[in-house]
Amino acid sequence: MGRDMDTTPVGARGSQKWLRILVNDCAGLLGEHILCELSPVANEIRWRSPLEDEGYAEYKDGDFINRLGIRLDKRPLESFWPSSGPRWDGLGVTDKGQVLLLEAKAHAGELRSELLATHPRSKELIDSSLSETKAFLGVPEEADWTRPFYQYANRLAHLYLLHALNEIDAYLVYVYLIGDENMQANSTIVPRTVREWESAVLVEKMALGLRSGHELSGRIVKVFIDVEDIVRRACRG
Repeated sequence: MGRDMDTTPVGARGSQKWLRILVNDCAGLLGEHILCELSPVANEIRWRSPLEDEGYAEYKDGDFINRLGIRLDKRPLESFWPSSGPRWDGLGVTDKGQVLLLEAKAHAGELRSELLATHPRSKELIDSSLSETKAFLGVPEEADWTRPFYQYANRLAHLYLLHALNEIDAYLVYVYLIGDENMQANSTIVPRTVREWESAVLVEKMALGLRSGHELSGRIVKVFIDVEDIVRRACRG
């Protein structure tokens, strides 16, 4: 039987809450949306995080690499990004060996972020790797990837590190949640349809200077899941 919606661990709300439920109670629903988007089409996802029996831990730096069971032999993480890098909402590996890096969003405000690193060496390495990624994708150097959509930029850079530089069969998966009424109560813009989410994402991509069909576009998966479907599936067990 699935977990009652009201017993989600204290502190979990919005996208964090729903992704925890999807991975631990509704893995079938999440898999239905993701698996058909991969090439070759996989049959199963083995979730590595966030797992209930591990306290819903999220991983970053070398821990996320180890968690996925991969090696960056051609370009190590430490030469590409400083410590305290992206903390991934979810991690998974398919039965075909495809690596999945998940980010979940419950409201449009979660798309916005900016670079907060202050240490000169950290900023220098981040700037260098963002510029390298932009060059690979044909993005003009003057495009600002440090704000207001820095998180998408740094996730894209890590996809570039894994797939383009280390030849790992990796995908960046965005889970866009529809209709989280609890977030709406906090005066946050909550998309209620796929079209509303797509409009917000389009603004993000235009601001980053990303063209359609860029070199990593086939490795970015977008799935849209209504929270009502999650509640129904979890409660059904």
